[in-house]
Amino acid sequence: MRDRTPPFLQKIAAHAMLLDAHDADPAEDIKLLESQGWLAACLPESEGGNGWGSQPSGTGAALNALRRLGRVNLSIARLFEGHMNAVKLLCLYADADLQESSFSAVRDGTLLGVWGADLPAAPLTFECHEGQLRLGGVKQFASGLQSVDLAIVTASTDAGLQLLLVPTAEDARSDSTHWRMAGMRASRSGHYDFNGIAISPANLVGEPGDYLREPHFEGGIWRYCAAHLGAAEALFDVMRDMLVEKERAADPHQQRRIVECACAVETARLWLVRAASKVEATDAPPDAATHSLLAREITEQCCRLVIDRTQQALGMAAHVEGSKVEMICRDLSLFLCQATPDAKRARAAEALVVSGARVEDL
Repeated sequence: MRDRTPPFLQKIAAHAMLLDAHDADPAEDIKLLESQGWLAACLPESEGGNGWGSQPSGTGAALNALRRLGRVNLSIARLFEGHMNAVKLLCLYADADLQESSFSAVRDGTLLGVWGADLPAAPLTFECHEGQLRLGGVKQFASGLQSVDLAIVTASTDAGLQLLLVPTAEDARSDSTHWRMAGMRASRSGHYDFNGIAISPANLVGEPGDYLREPHFEGGIWRYCAAHLGAAEALFDVMRDMLVEKERAADPHQQRRIVECACAVETARLWLVRAASKVEATDAPPDAATHSLLAREITEQCCRLVIDRTQQALGMAAHVEGSKVEMICRDLSLFLCQATPDAKRARAAEALVVSGARVEDL
């Protein structure tokens, strides 16, 4: 099959094995995305972008971009999804001045991120001091350390979670030693220490509680599910091509696995297309988020099926350390754990029970 992957994505794919190491630096791949206009593409068209993830007209292209990145390196797709999410939050909730400054930074090549997980012993806080906001606390599982220069972070207040846009380019505050996961190594995740950082009140993004508003909180999970799907598509392609190479694709057991995987990835794609279009539509109602919750469930099921069938089909060849198949399985298995899938399943069930509707009627 002729490779239709653009050359810059082929370069990212070629780097993937080299980046499959703790403390690997994805800066070169981020630079490739910037040079091809992918970071700026997430901006609204009025800001020189293509509306990827920020406008209804860019929804399909955004979904496909995340799939394509997921096929070549799931960790890089994770970083790009965080950037896309950050732009969306700024479009939804930031005032005009903050949008202007942050969008200008994106046009200049800045990678944004969204860091929500607090270190339990040191949750993020802020207090007003002489006209400044002084931060305290530590974020954990912060992806893109030393690559993300501006991050949207959450801080708890009595009125609800408050979003803030904070500079995160101080390398001395980054600590990736706590990220020793088997997968997603190139995401360069870890702790970021915000203690003592002073920012302006102008860096507040929206009002307390905005972050959890639907349909864009749970509804936005279609983005990382699209990256999951891309990895599953890559795994299917590798499995099928290896079976053809070994002249085992005509075996009836392998044919069953090939068809099961093909159906699985297309099923997930169709669910995600619908979920994204529902959530990102102009004036989408809050309950549109249910489509993303259900699509996440389907995507996880499909991805786990592809992992299982690939390992069955290839046997020990699927477990060769450092091979493409083994790396994708590790990365995808870990990424599927994001975030609190049981809670998301429960929310989907509750929505279905409360509405009393079939999915097609939501």
